[in-house]
Amino acid sequence: MSRPLITEKDVLLALRSGKRELYMPPNALITPLARDAAKTHGLAFVSTKEESPSLPPNEMLTIAIGSDHSGFQTKAELKKFLAEKNYRLVDVGTDSETSCDYPDFALKVGEAVRSGRATFGMMIDGVGTASAVVLNKIPTLRAVSCYNEFTAKIARAHGNANALALGARSLGIETMKSIVQVFLTTPFEGARHEARLEKIRAIEQQYSLHRT
Repeated sequence: MSRPLITEKDVLLALRSGKRELYMPPNALITPLARDAAKTHGLAFVSTKEESPSLPPNEMLTIAIGSDHSGFQTKAELKKFLAEKNYRLVDVGTDSETSCDYPDFALKVGEAVRSGRATFGMMIDGVGTASAVVLNKIPTLRAVSCYNEFTAKIARAHGNANALALGARSLGIETMKSIVQVFLTTPFEGARHEARLEKIRAIEQQYSLHRT
């Protein structure tokens, strides 16, 4: 099998895109001109792992799912979708369309994740952003409100997000299913992203130490 070749053209294209790092397979060959161009313009070559990280099988992952009244029906549909894919589910409520307060149920979702009862959390309210705010008040939670597959993929691959907030009044059910599928099946890439998460944890720790 031929080895991938990194040429001067690849370097220049990366620079024009504003990149400071060029990712490549570990067995790639770099031409002398490519090395010179990278050195001149301050572009770093980064070798990716040969094997992509993976997540455990669905039946080993537990999802804590909750909603307020506006997301109750959507939660029911997503529970069916997830059950068909063999995920374990912990439903923390609400149990009807009677008006209720989203912070109460977002807190239960977040606590399930923080305690280890659940691998991931999922909260559905009207728009999703409000519940994401609540979830992110809980130490160790990294919640995102996604609106398409790309945001879900990056949230997991780069941010190792462990909670997803969705809007029942802002997204269609099929779009939400697609977002959920990507979120739950995309592994965290680690590497340079881990250093960034360490900075987030340091910020969290800094403010927890100053609480009175």
